[in-house]
Amino acid sequence: MAQNTIPGLRLRAGVWHIDKQVKGYGRLCESTGTSNRQEAQTYLIYRLENIRQTVVYGVRQDRTWRQAATRFLEEYSHQRSIWHSAIFLKQLDPYIGDMALREIDGEALEPYIEDRLAQGKSNRTVNIALQRVVRVLNLCARKWRDEHKRPWLDSVPMIEMLSEKSSRQPYPLSWEEQKAFFLELPAHLRTMALYKVNTGCREQEVCKLRWEWEIAVPELKTSVFLLPADFGGRFENSGVKNGEERLVILNRVAKSIIDGQRGQHAEWVFPYEDGALNRMNDTAWRNARRRAAAKWEKAHSTPAHPGFAGLRVHDLKHTFGRRLRAADVPEEDRKALLGHTNGSVTSHYSAAELGKLIKLANKVVAARGHTPALTILKRKTA
Repeated sequence: MAQNTIPGLRLRAGVWHIDKQVKGYGRLCESTGTSNRQEAQTYLIYRLENIRQTVVYGVRQDRTWRQAATRFLEEYSHQRSIWHSAIFLKQLDPYIGDMALREIDGEALEPYIEDRLAQGKSNRTVNIALQRVVRVLNLCARKWRDEHKRPWLDSVPMIEMLSEKSSRQPYPLSWEEQKAFFLELPAHLRTMALYKVNTGCREQEVCKLRWEWEIAVPELKTSVFLLPADFGGRFENSGVKNGEERLVILNRVAKSIIDGQRGQHAEWVFPYEDGALNRMNDTAWRNARRRAAAKWEKAHSTPAHPGFAGLRVHDLKHTFGRRLRAADVPEEDRKALLGHTNGSVTSHYSAAELGKLIKLANKVVAARGHTPALTILKRKTA
């Protein structure tokens, strides 16, 4: 005897999909998520009953996390950071994709959290994903409505973020440490690091620096760089962190580095193998800091400070900032030199203002008898 089947199921790439016209509702098109025909039919029956209750009795239709995540990606596809959200939503899908929105809470997210932490991901990285969950659920409760003007979700559950407190503080280099570490870097990284510690640029603002952003300042016989807000960092749609144009002032050392890079590549200021380096914190960087720490211990008969032994690329930016402060550079000018938001329109600086910033940036240039000593209080290691 032939098996009773329900029309409306289509097999695509080994998975059963629903494609059925439902009276009073319209066309129902979605995946059943299974390659088993019987399971697919059971799911279709469940969905049809769900729709019947919605149409006849006004019962709200249960929507899944996958439906909500898909709508979010479609509605906010214009956002510059949507690619980042898509990565985290894809990671979350195997854990909560088929769940009804009302079932999603802190407990439902625990398997995802545990797996990500076991993979070595930081609490901050996990929190970024959890923040996306909260964002989507808030839209379900506060913005998105069904055909009867009812919200997709009655209320958003409390989803706690993981603690992001870290004992790892920024580590500004002393001049001696800088010399010891830079000597261990390969030539291309040494050039980039020296530029970074003299401009306060972020890693991607160095790796992806383009010649087309250089602007000559004839009155001062120099140039500056003006990075567009959407220049693209490690990924194409990345940009300057605060979303504003970034003015880069060149002190004497930074200017000499830029002049030394001219003619090496038509597009990239710091080319590597005819392209742009994706990141400075690579194997060569980590090997260099390990060698520098070992030589430091041998030369001083004491272990290197953990901050030096585990030096991060971003610590060069902190070093520039601390040296500016040690040189009594005013806070407002420090913010401009470091590329922090300060309400200024960087592209509207006058030559006189640029001259002032260049003079201040030159205060951190290492020159015997002219550079203020930078004393850093560091706890002794056990």
